[in-house]
Amino acid sequence: MKTQELNIETKNTQVANQLNALLANYQIFYQNLRGLHWNVKGQFFFGLHAKYEELYNEAAEVIDELAERILMVGGTPLHTFNDYTQHASLVAVENISEGKAGLEAVLQNSRYLLGQFREILDVASENDDEGTVALMSDLIGSTEKRIWMLNATLS
Repeated sequence: MKTQELNIETKNTQVANQLNALLANYQIFYQNLRGLHWNVKGQFFFGLHAKYEELYNEAAEVIDELAERILMVGGTPLHTFNDYTQHASLVAVENISEGKAGLEAVLQNSRYLLGQFREILDVASENDDEGTVALMSDLIGSTEKRIWMLNATLS
């Protein structure tokens, strides 16, 4: 029984670590969206300003879900800006005000996050972590749709 408990703890630690890396990236994604929302200019201002707000509100909900999932698998969510910048692979976008450049940044961030979701899904599946599998599956579906819509807009 002790061996099984230790194995579950090790699996949960692995998932929690991956979720924390995702949490850090999602915080950068969220802040990128905020910056794009604040700084957008030009003929598509009204549409993009509203879309960025919609996206960062969705991102805030995902961030909360990720932090809660980390707690559910026995981890401690990262929670400082220093933690996020140290553990994130996404980089902050700065001073983008032009619509196309902003959408391209969101697309690039979304593609990166999609890859991260799929990696976590694989590990969670191997670990029989159905809660994390379900969360990643939902995020994959919504992100694939966002990528499709961004590609359609940019083409």
